[in-house]
Amino acid sequence: MTDVTATHQEDSQAEDRVRRVELAISSLLRIGVLTSLLVVLAGTVVTFVHHPHYLSSRHDLVPLTKPGAEFPHTVPSVIRGLEHSQGRAIVMAGLLLLIATPVLRVAISVLAFVYQRDRTFVVITTVVLALLLTSFVLGRGGG
Repeated sequence: MTDVTATHQEDSQAEDRVRRVELAISSLLRIGVLTSLLVVLAGTVVTFVHHPHYLSSRHDLVPLTKPGAEFPHTVPSVIRGLEHSQGRAIVMAGLLLLIATPVLRVAISVLAFVYQRDRTFVVITTVVLALLLTSFVLGRGGG
């Protein structure tokens, strides 16, 4: 085999690897967003099934829609709400899935760069992932 043929074959294999990684990441993002949308819709339906008066009474709906309305704000409270089939907890689980989707994309990118043997981007992406995870651990919501 000539050097030109070997180089062309290596380039082709590298391009194939990059393409597979891009397709995997694209699928991950698409599936994550669609799943979170379906979970939020399911939570909305469950809320109105458990509280049908929300559909007919504006007065009853106000506490649900006003600023500062009571929703589960922590992962343990979402889990407790899911155990009791609470619509608000299901909606929050969908939103958590939506937030987790790009974070998972960064984690998959670390593996993708390992697969592609790109050490520089492995380090950079690992730092980005560590910063994201640190921000979740140290950050807190408040108003």
